[in-house]
Amino acid sequence: MSKWFLRGLVFAALMVVIRLIQGVLINAFEAQAGLISLILMILFVIAVMVWGHSDGRADARANPDPDRREDLAMTWLGAGLVAGVLSGVVSWLIALVDKALYVSTLLNELTSFAAFTALLVFASAVAAVTLGRRRVDKDYEKQPMRHHGLAAQDEAATTDVFATVGAAPVAAEETASAQADADATLAGPAAGFTTEEYPAENEAATTEIPAVTDDGGETQPGDSAR
Repeated sequence: MSKWFLRGLVFAALMVVIRLIQGVLINAFEAQAGLISLILMILFVIAVMVWGHSDGRADARANPDPDRREDLAMTWLGAGLVAGVLSGVVSWLIALVDKALYVSTLLNELTSFAAFTALLVFASAVAAVTLGRRRVDKDYEKQPMRHHGLAAQDEAATTDVFATVGAAPVAAEETASAQADADATLAGPAAGFTTEEYPAENEAATTEIPAVTDDGGETQPGDSAR
């Protein structure tokens, strides 16, 4: 059984029950006929919205991508048409036996009342579906994005590229720092290499030029004392 037909049958039966209750209550409290009809209609809308909200949440969880989600608007449009037509026909048949049920002619039940029921079901369900999907989408926004398959591999590759590009300046800085530390170690006293002051070389001895005597001989530097 298709989804739209199942929902149409359920809400057609619910509408028939509501109309039966409406007939009984209006006959008992004729002065409150408008309030009774309004309350029963609100209860019907709540039931439709509960199911529509559930459909929206289930569809959003099954298909996180909005472009791949089901067309629940057409599903609920079909459900509304089925609910309107079937409830109108069944209510008209019951009115042939139960005169307390407020119904119109068969033509009006298949046109005006069926259109009203279809619009009520469709509008309420679509609004609830939207709310249900939005609720799930907000939960997805709070969660971190996760990729699978090729998308995860591409993301990892992109991360590796940025890590490689960022590693080059860091490696250069580490090399420069290590070189500076090595130079400081070699120049420090702890390494065993100290700067020593070497005395200047002894000045060369002064050489005295021997004096030449009148007889042509040379006088050595110590001969004058003799």
